[in-house]
Amino acid sequence: MEKQTDNTLDSGSIKIIAAKHHDPFSVLGRHPHETGLKVKVYLPYAESVSFADGGAKIPRITGTDFFEYTAQQNELPEHYQLAWIDKDGGQHRHYDPYDFGVQLPEFDRHLFAEGKHWHVYQKMGAHLHTVDAIAGVLFTVWAPNAGRVSVVGDFNRWDGRCNPMRSLGGSGIWELFIPGLEVGCLYKFELLNRQSNEVLSKTDPYGQQFELRPKTASIVVQENTYQWQDGAWMNHRGSHDWLHEPMSIYEVHLGSWRRGDFARFLNYRELADQLVAYVKGMGFTHIELMPVTEHPLDASWGYQTSGYFAPTSRFGTPDDFRYFMDTCHQNNIGVILDWVPAHFPKDAFALARFDGSALYEHEDPRKGEHRDWGTLIYNYGRNEVRNFLLSSAVFWMQEFHIDGLRVDAVASMLYLDYSREDGDWVPNIHGGNENLEAIDFFRELNTITHQQFPGSVMMAEESTAWPQVTRPTWVGGLGFSMKWNMGWMNDILAYMQENPIHRRFHHDQLTFGMLYAFTENFTLPFSHDEVVHGKGSMVNKMPGDEWQRFANLRLLYTMMFTYPGKKLLFMGCEFAQGTQWNFNQTLDWYVLDYPLHQGVQALVKDLNSLYQAQPPLFKLDFVHDGFEWIDCHDVAQSVISYRRKDGGQELIIALNFTPVVRENYRIGVPEAGSYQEIFNSDASEYAGSNVVNGERVSEAIPWMNLPHSISLTLPPLAGIILKLA
Repeated sequence: MEKQTDNTLDSGSIKIIAAKHHDPFSVLGRHPHETGLKVKVYLPYAESVSFADGGAKIPRITGTDFFEYTAQQNELPEHYQLAWIDKDGGQHRHYDPYDFGVQLPEFDRHLFAEGKHWHVYQKMGAHLHTVDAIAGVLFTVWAPNAGRVSVVGDFNRWDGRCNPMRSLGGSGIWELFIPGLEVGCLYKFELLNRQSNEVLSKTDPYGQQFELRPKTASIVVQENTYQWQDGAWMNHRGSHDWLHEPMSIYEVHLGSWRRGDFARFLNYRELADQLVAYVKGMGFTHIELMPVTEHPLDASWGYQTSGYFAPTSRFGTPDDFRYFMDTCHQNNIGVILDWVPAHFPKDAFALARFDGSALYEHEDPRKGEHRDWGTLIYNYGRNEVRNFLLSSAVFWMQEFHIDGLRVDAVASMLYLDYSREDGDWVPNIHGGNENLEAIDFFRELNTITHQQFPGSVMMAEESTAWPQVTRPTWVGGLGFSMKWNMGWMNDILAYMQENPIHRRFHHDQLTFGMLYAFTENFTLPFSHDEVVHGKGSMVNKMPGDEWQRFANLRLLYTMMFTYPGKKLLFMGCEFAQGTQWNFNQTLDWYVLDYPLHQGVQALVKDLNSLYQAQPPLFKLDFVHDGFEWIDCHDVAQSVISYRRKDGGQELIIALNFTPVVRENYRIGVPEAGSYQEIFNSDASEYAGSNVVNGERVSEAIPWMNLPHSISLTLPPLAGIILKLA
């Protein structure tokens, strides 16, 4: 019969049983004793316990699941192992987690508290760890308002009594090294709020892999040993001036670009082969991924993120995603990741009220909640929260070689009264509506990413007139590389949806954008937002019969590729998908059986090629010197013409927004000579009517304040590009 000891328990042991002890190391493990050492272990499922390798049995404290042994001073090794049999007869052997000292250095804790630990993801969360040649996993979590935190998982029956963590004092950090755990084990943190005694089960905020939804456990990952093959790309990126080079971005939702057999998701590796080949063939320079950060709900498209350090398991493992990135870079395709620091979901298993308090969010819902989206707002003024987000940005660029981040919903972060009624927001210390803490966060984010990752691109989705979004922080700007030009996008789409006979009454929507075109570094976006929620597909926004709708779309894309700014086109728009985007099914690839859709796809491919081959279309995108109107006043005929320049060469662009062929249409040109039509959106290869110009010789007839002019035939609902031969 098993030997038992007296069942008198001290208050610390009683707290261990109740899972309410903030310092389990004061009770468990080895401790000095008057006759030598005392070892105390707590194993709720153990029938008997002994030291491994034939060592002494450890007596049970009567009526409890504590086992206690008194040893001589030198009787035990530096780290002892326990061998125990559970109530079902299963045998176990492991080192005692409570026989190890503090593992997280004070320096790391200090940097984190200061909000300056850019690589804190290497410390927080769950990481393979070795102590004195003993391998296991070190768990670390920030939960300052918890009275007890435990690691729970498939290794301890998800029982919060088994592995309570050590509190590292005022840092609010808890840690526990559990020897013997390996890659692949499932875990969560169980937290007891010290005020309310509420018990919460949470995924790891710094988790780097999660179970496939609807399951939510975190997964211990292998430390990054991936052998990258993209050195040439990364070296080139670091020394290249991307802002003055062509950038044509293909925006993709990985779950619905294409599906496998039985409508299954494609793996990151399958996407690496299929998507990269398609994007390269179409001539895009970059892919923008809608969020692949882990998220619980497919219908959120990834914008309600719960795993800021984990590629979603929908498409594979972290190394599968590295393979995708590597393949992109080896094919000279950059990757921009949609990243969402503006808000996070209320799901009980994730960040919301993480330790039973408003830890990552604000307590006051006037500051801490987006009622439009049903989400919570980060507390950017809290060092540890800001550090969490900054470290996430660094993580994606460091660990996955991401080339840039497109920051979602920037406007909602900048304005305290964003989408709020009077009285439903709290002014800043100066009485204004600017979120001063978010402004500081953006400046720090952009400074860090540009310094740490030269050549990276930080892009803002910012829909207001906030000044200097893309100006350097040292002149008062936010420091982004580029900003989505939402004003131009809204104006041009509103104009294009007008019947051509009425467009002359809306001509200012064509030209107004040039008044502010160079106030920021703009990207021209036709994104997923324009083809969802009843807005219809791009081609079905266009007026007229079927031929006119496709002609209008070709004209719109021609303007986009010749207008100042980098380019972004959402998947499916490049071949004029007929239905609006549905995240839950693949694109309508079958429409490419039809000539009109083939024509749009061919046009986009040729526009990409032309755009990258002609420096006037990209070199001076962000300064006035790269653009000059020839005529923006032909309201009656709905025609505009302009010059794109790079300081040496230039191109002439003329766009006709009516279905009327304009014969003998004269425009001014800067030099005498022969002008070759190098592109025409009405060409037969694009399923147009093939009203083309070929070569036109200028005449010494001053026109439109230019010394020479040429007479053109403007094709219907089409754009042409001319170049001096």
